[in-house]
Amino acid sequence: MLYSEKVMDHFTNPRNVGVIEDADGVGEVGNAKCGDIMKIYLKIENDVITDVKFNTFGCGSAIASSSMATEMIKGKPIAEALELTNKAVAEALDGLPAHKLHCSVLAEEAVKSAIDDYYKRKVNA
Repeated sequence: MLYSEKVMDHFTNPRNVGVIEDADGVGEVGNAKCGDIMKIYLKIENDVITDVKFNTFGCGSAIASSSMATEMIKGKPIAEALELTNKAVAEALDGLPAHKLHCSVLAEEAVKSAIDDYYKRKVNA
């Protein structure tokens, strides 16, 4: 299967790439089998994700999934971001090849990991 135009667009022009130095939450996940590593940084104010950046080391599908996931949660309340599913990410990209669906799963896990980190920091603050 060829990649959709949206996958190609988010791969060649990824949104929200970078690091937030004073992030409120950071999530890092990886898939040892394929070697993809995804790191997501969140800036949160009043339970709303005001900024989000990512760094992904991986294939085009992993980069596109990260990019799309950050676009989908930016400006959203935490509760809404927690509802993000890999299926929603894949659908927003107009589909991923079956053997690349794990990339959208990584994006979902990275977002949830970053939010989890935010709550841990909040409790320990």
